[in-house]
Amino acid sequence: MLTPPDTPAGWPPGAEPVFTRRDIDAALDRLAARLTADLADSHPVALTVLHGGLVFAGHLLPRLAFRLTTDYVHATRYRGAQRGSELVWIARPATALAGRTVLLLDDIYDEGFTLESLAAFCRDMGAARVVSAVLLRKHHHRPTAALQPDYHALEVDDRYVFGFGMDIHHEWRNANGIYAVPQSGGEAAA
Repeated sequence: MLTPPDTPAGWPPGAEPVFTRRDIDAALDRLAARLTADLADSHPVALTVLHGGLVFAGHLLPRLAFRLTTDYVHATRYRGAQRGSELVWIARPATALAGRTVLLLDDIYDEGFTLESLAAFCRDMGAARVVSAVLLRKHHHRPTAALQPDYHALEVDDRYVFGFGMDIHHEWRNANGIYAVPQSGGEAAA
């Protein structure tokens, strides 16, 4: 975990540790056990949501002890901002989803509109079943999508978090833990 003397250049001012790598690894082990118990016989397509879900999926997938197909989708509402807007498609999956169980893997469930849109897309492509797993589930009182994640590894309060796949202004996805930045002006951060 980074401490002030070890803080690299460009580190977000006032960033505080929320989850250590040890916390994350333990949570991923628990999540992988649940997913293995629930999905082992379904031969799912694990569909990683880029860029945020990349690190999460990279650490989760080797823990899953069953046959699966991997692919990705790149759709975003944030584009480096702290608040989301409408969904922008960058890349759709190459794997046929018709008749398959799809496991959507994303970094964080905040308001859920990206996840809801992606699940609808998978159903429109003929997926027999769509389940979702996120690294973090955020608690807040803002409106959320009707679709909730089926699985989550960790929970976090309503703070802007980064690291372990989540970015702050397109940077620090590589931080080896999860950190929060101070909120400005009393606004809830996404």
